[in-house]
Amino acid sequence: MALFFFLIFGFCTGPGLLESSPKVRLVRGPHRCEGRVEVERNGEWGTVCDDGWNMKDAEVVCRELGCGAAKGTPSGNLYKPLADEKQKIFIQDVNCNGTEDELIECDRVEDVFDCSHSEDAGAMCDKSPPKVRLVRGPHRCEGRVEVERNGEWGTVCDDSWNMKDAEVVCRELGCGAAKGTPSGNLYKPLADEKQKIFIQDVNCSGTEDKLIECDWVEDVFDCSHSEDAGAMCEKSPPKVRLVRGPHRCEGRVEVERNGEWGTVCDNSWNMKDVEVVCRELGCGAAKGTPSGNLYKPLADEKQKIFIQDVNCSGTEDKLIECDQVEDVFDCSHSEDAGAMCESEYGRTQRLYANCPYPA
Repeated sequence: MALFFFLIFGFCTGPGLLESSPKVRLVRGPHRCEGRVEVERNGEWGTVCDDGWNMKDAEVVCRELGCGAAKGTPSGNLYKPLADEKQKIFIQDVNCNGTEDELIECDRVEDVFDCSHSEDAGAMCDKSPPKVRLVRGPHRCEGRVEVERNGEWGTVCDDSWNMKDAEVVCRELGCGAAKGTPSGNLYKPLADEKQKIFIQDVNCSGTEDKLIECDWVEDVFDCSHSEDAGAMCEKSPPKVRLVRGPHRCEGRVEVERNGEWGTVCDNSWNMKDVEVVCRELGCGAAKGTPSGNLYKPLADEKQKIFIQDVNCSGTEDKLIECDQVEDVFDCSHSEDAGAMCESEYGRTQRLYANCPYPA
């Protein structure tokens, strides 16, 4: 169950805070993780002016509400009925860096001027959040690793923590490739001593979609917050991924559209297309075009097939740059495309093999 955090705004009068503790909510959307942004002050709910409102601000709201990743900053006017004209606009010019856990940590202006409800801010978050998050890093794809259990967030001991584990975290969060496993102590402020350490000895193969699918030990012993695990992922993920293969550079091809992942029909799929996929994923050379059905479990019948008749020259940096047909017809998951690229490890070994040894 996702943890719901209450926001605490500090409406300052000198060094102190007013007694009230306002909250935040998203209203009139299709679920609690999307809608018009409202904050509470002294029992009254007001809106947020969208002047300066951006994805970093939405990321903080999504995090506070225990929702998933921020997906957009739609106009609050999309959510009907609109805010009543009598409803106040409480804040504007919100300026978050995107790493804050609470909106109170962001700069904002409370003396609202020259703003109407036609400029109310909105936020769109994933409905179902992952059971893992990275906190206190420069962006949501880097930081100290925390996992959720029964609505409580705890850290991960770095005993046995390695790149395969980080790869799974990056995948679950919808981030790019794993870049490192820094110490969680790099990210300030450090974890509070009262915060629990939930798991240690994590052992992922690197192909799992979620950290919960990996082996780990829950009976944590002889570990302190000085050993908290960290993960560093690329901030901007590619729009393509390979799933269910032996490593992240081989598997069934999936592409992303509006936050949803679909497969690729293998009509006309060839090595030039695979070359582009391998390049976009930062993998090594293209090695083959296996059937996506080799990678179990197979794609769910409910999963859409997004594109077919892909036609790359092989020089493109991203699959989206290739010609493709989005109106998919006469294709089923039995024809899902696959790709086999050289893994980063294999590529590194080959590069070392080609280097002359010093005399």
